[in-house]
Order: sequence, then structure tokens, then C-alpha cells
Amino acid sequence: MKLEIITPDKKLYDGKVKSAIFPGSEGSFGVLDDHAPFVSTLKAGTIQIIEDNNEKKEFVIKGGVAEIKHNTVMVLAD
Repeated sequence: MKLEIITPDKKLYDGKVKSAIFPGSEGSFGVLDDHAPFVSTLKAGTIQIIEDNNEKKEFVIKGGVAEIKHNTVMVLAD
């Protein structure tokens, strides 16, 4: 699936990932290919991703919103 993490200043990430774990405001949640459409607010924490090449990356955010639809995840982060 495609993942974009965007802050007011710059685009932190834009690429293909196998999975991602987000710090949802109601608890952490994971996303894989073919996830149902979903929108969630995010609290301060770490977004953990596994890229298609199995490389792991982490991004620290202060909060934001995640939208999942059609194998695309768009994160607008603080």
C-alpha cells in the first residue's frame, strides 16, 4: 500500500509499505493491504512502518489525522 506522511513544513515519507502501526487517539492500530476505509485522529507517539523491502522505519509525531482508503494511507501530522 502507499503511505504518505505530511507535516505543515514538509513531506516526511512517501512510499510503498507492507504494514504500518499508528498511535490512534483511542489506541494503537495497524494497517495492511486491503484495509477497510477508515479515518482516525492520532495522538503523540511513533508511526512504525515496514517497507516493501522489509526495512523498518519510525516517525515521531505530535498528533494528527490518518485516512485509509483504496490501499492508500494519508497522514496529516503535527
